[in-house]
Amino acid sequence: MKKIKLRIKNTLSFFILPAAWICGVRVDSSDEDSCVVRVKHRWINQNPFKSLFWAVQGMAAEMAGGLLLMDKINRSGHSIAMLLVGSSSIFTKKATGKILFTYDMGKALDQLILDAVTTKLPQTITIKTNGVNQQGDVVSEFSFQWSIKLRSRS
Repeated sequence: MKKIKLRIKNTLSFFILPAAWICGVRVDSSDEDSCVVRVKHRWINQNPFKSLFWAVQGMAAEMAGGLLLMDKINRSGHSIAMLLVGSSSIFTKKATGKILFTYDMGKALDQLILDAVTTKLPQTITIKTNGVNQQGDVVSEFSFQWSIKLRSRS
């Protein structure tokens, strides 16, 4: 059942995020508290230095946290808007081979949504994801600032 859900998410990304799909960004695993996104260095997603282009790493890193936040908002039953309001990144090593980006702080997202619903005020969170290669080395570090806000019912 989990493999079917992952296939559906990856197929939908073709229509929702075609640039990420073309570059090979795929959800590797996802559950209530974590999301792992993978991307493999290939000709289509490389830079002139024969490593994974920084923007492709950014798409994968953003997807790991953003997808989990989106899933939690959908499950909450509330109408909540989400917006990426900032980002930063550091590149520490040449990114080749398969790179995994993991976000595993789902409980923090639950609290964020609860705070937005109870206070009816916008809430922000910084989601950090690292790109890790097959040898276990961190190749990049990303931080994304997300803002969520309960939509008013009119």
